[in-house]
Amino acid sequence: MAAAPEPGEPAKGKTFKLLGILDVENIPCARDSVLYGSLGSVVAGLGHFLLTSRIRRSCDVGVGGFILVTLGCWFHCRYNYAKLRIQERMAREGIKNKILYESTHLDPQRKPANGNGGSGVTSSTENPATTH
Repeated sequence: MAAAPEPGEPAKGKTFKLLGILDVENIPCARDSVLYGSLGSVVAGLGHFLLTSRIRRSCDVGVGGFILVTLGCWFHCRYNYAKLRIQERMAREGIKNKILYESTHLDPQRKPANGNGGSGVTSSTENPATTH
C-alpha cells in the first residue's frame, strides 16, 4: 500500500483541474476560494429566492455571489500568502546573516572589548598608562 501524500506536497497521480485550467490542488488558495464561492452562491441565490420567489433572478444573484465571494477570498488569501512569503524571506536572510557574521567584528550583538570601539590600537592623545 502506498502512503497518502501530505496536503502540501504535489500528488504524483492525476490532479483535479477546474474547467481544465485551474489546478485546485497545487495552486495556493484556489481550493478554499472555490469552496467559499460555491457556498456564497448557494446562500445568495437561496436567500434571494426566499425573499422574492423569482427563479431566474435568483440564479443570476447566485452566479454573482459565486463570482464576488470567490474573487474576494482569492485576493484576501493571496495577499496573506504574499505577506507570509515576505516574512519567511526576511527570516531566512536574518538567519543567514546571523550565521555569516557570528563571532566577527560585524556581529551587532558582540560588545567591543575596550572603550575605544574595539580596534585595540591606542590613539596618540591617550595615555597608555591610564587606559587599563
